[in-house]
Amino acid sequence: MRTSLCDQLGIELPIFAFTHCRDVVVAVSKAGGIGVLGAVGFTPEQLEIELNWIDEQIGGKPYGVDIVIPGKYEGMGELDPTKLEEQLRALIPEQHRQFAKRLLADHGVPELPPEDKHHELLGWTAATATPQVEIALKHPGVKLIANALGTPPDEVIARVHEAGRLVAALCGSPRQALKHKAAGIDIVIAQGTEGGGHTGEIGSLVLWPQVAAAVAPLPVLAAGGIGHGAQIAAALAVGAQGVWTGSLWLAVEEADAPPAQRQSYFDATSRDTVRSRSYTGKPCRMLRNEWTDAWEAAGNPSPLGMPLQGMVTMDAVSRTHRYADKAQKVAFNPVGQVVGMIERVESVRSVMQRLTEEYLAAVDRLESLQPSQ
Repeated sequence: MRTSLCDQLGIELPIFAFTHCRDVVVAVSKAGGIGVLGAVGFTPEQLEIELNWIDEQIGGKPYGVDIVIPGKYEGMGELDPTKLEEQLRALIPEQHRQFAKRLLADHGVPELPPEDKHHELLGWTAATATPQVEIALKHPGVKLIANALGTPPDEVIARVHEAGRLVAALCGSPRQALKHKAAGIDIVIAQGTEGGGHTGEIGSLVLWPQVAAAVAPLPVLAAGGIGHGAQIAAALAVGAQGVWTGSLWLAVEEADAPPAQRQSYFDATSRDTVRSRSYTGKPCRMLRNEWTDAWEAAGNPSPLGMPLQGMVTMDAVSRTHRYADKAQKVAFNPVGQVVGMIERVESVRSVMQRLTEEYLAAVDRLESLQPSQ
């Protein structure tokens, strides 16, 4: 399964694992892949704490950090986080805040303790993500900075390259992939609509070969719906040099997932997800529930754009995570269609081993179809 990206990053397997949990980052990197920590939701100070912990635990293995700077969002151009937050807050209609609060209250989700209140704007803009990049680049083990939405600003790409690291960016179409290539991105991540989180509308097996052909010889990672080693074989067969996985790690032993949230994933089928703007403001695949339905219902407020909707729902994200046992009907459970394949708790190491064995079995099966000489 070794590709040129493995040599470039010093990893054994071309399996990239996006996660918001530092324990998963460490476990994946130690198992031969590369863990990538999602920075959204962390202040620069909190991110520094997370990365210091990873450095102490990861044993010198490489890892990455994922940021979110959309190509277009409200407040573009303002680079002072405090001023931007004040500016954006003034744009949020009170009816949206009240609607979100009422949904939580109607479903019995408790308020957060006063000491747990935080800034509403954590990530989602250049003003908030750029300081995260500077923190990440202080850590030699961070070999990759990935941007989850659109092509990152030129100055961010230049800063990462100056530090001798690689830049990756997700895309959902060949057109977006070509924009990444033109901007100097090192790795393009082609994510099909099956994936969890922010996705486009094109299916993975259609998207992957299109993007690989469009940006060649730039390396491409295949993303969207990957939960089996045979899918890794398929990704490499159509031109990818590795895979970008996310949903696969939500319910592993090392993940910081409340039992009620894990159970929601185990109970769901691949038909139980929806692309909804109700939590972040951009189409994001998550488990469908009464929250997602409410924001789509006639007569209710429509989701705002990014990052305004995320500012409205930041409190809900925190509350539904902390009080997961009471909140699943309105919880933010981002996950891809691969959720139908997530049936039990596994350790990261066992998942990595299973993926490798399934990949090898798929390759053997294909080789067996070749005519004998």
